[in-house]
This record gives sequence, structure tokens and C-alpha cells, in this order.
Amino acid sequence: MKRSTFLPIVAAFVAVVSLVSAQAVRADNPVVVMKTSEGTMEITLYPDKSPITVKNFLTYVDEKFYDGLFIYRDVQGFVAQGGGVSPQGSGKPEHPPIPDEAAKNGLHNTKGTISMARTSDPGSATTQFFLNFVDNSGSLDPNPMGDPNGYAVFGTITKGMDVLEKIQSLGGTDPMGPPSHTITIISIRRK
Repeated sequence: MKRSTFLPIVAAFVAVVSLVSAQAVRADNPVVVMKTSEGTMEITLYPDKSPITVKNFLTYVDEKFYDGLFIYRDVQGFVAQGGGVSPQGSGKPEHPPIPDEAAKNGLHNTKGTISMARTSDPGSATTQFFLNFVDNSGSLDPNPMGDPNGYAVFGTITKGMDVLEKIQSLGGTDPMGPPSHTITIISIRRK
């Protein structure tokens, strides 16, 4: 076979394998679409690694819990946190807290991942989540020298990283201060 004929065949084979792989990921891993006032992101979830966390998050997604809530904490070079504060404050009813799966799921708080927010109690996560602007694995993953529990990653942004960057650019530098711009979660829906 001539080289000029062989290359298109290889390219077609690679395209078919890529398509099959992409479809397998979609079938096994749910995807949610998060529409915000700054744009839209698609997030692929990992129920095989964080089954309790994904089930909890999708319960709130299906209940349309996140509609109209704020990303109320936006710390440049760290995270954007949301999922529990509305224009009226908090007050939406929550389900019981879930256990922290970070120590056993093998996932890391790297740039573009979504993780559950919680208090100092590892079993206190309910509705709030955060999006990692940077690699925070050193400070937010389980660490025997720091927090042995860590914060459970349960998905990653697969489309819309530019929106994450835009959100980061709007934030302040005070770790506990509000963002300098109101960022609203318009909706989160299964794709």
C-alpha cells in the first residue's frame, strides 16, 4: 500500500476510535450543564470514583436546587464556591449530609475539577461545591500532614474552561470575602 493511501486510512481509524471512546465516556459518566451569568460549562461526573457524592449532587440537580443561587466565594488562584446562597440568603431545604469520599476515590483537586465543600467535619457536605481555578491537590487532597480527609472531587469541567477563567478574573483576593461581581448559577441540568 502506498504511503499516501495509508495515512488517510490511519486518520479515519483514529477518528473512529476517538468517537467510540467519547461515546463510552458519555454512557458511563453523567454530564451536567451549568449555566451561569458568565457563561456555560459542561461537567463530567465520576460515579465510579465518588458514587455517594455524585448521587447527592445529581439529586439536587434533578430538584433544580441550584437554580438562582450564587457563586458567592471567588478567590483568584484558589477556588470559586457556590451552591448554598441565594438572593434571599440560604434557606433552601437540604438533604442530610454525606460522608467525604476524598480519602478513597483517588481523584485530585486539580485545575478544572469540581469538589464538595464542607465544614471541618468531613461528614458535613450537603449542597455546596467548589471549582478549582488551579492545582490545589497539595492543600485540598487528603494529607497526613494537614487534613487527612481532604475534599472530595467528583467531576471535571470538560467544556467551558474559558468561563471558569472569566469567573476567576472577577474575584477578589480576600479568602472569605464576597466576589467583586455577582455570579449567578442560572441552572444546572443533566445533558
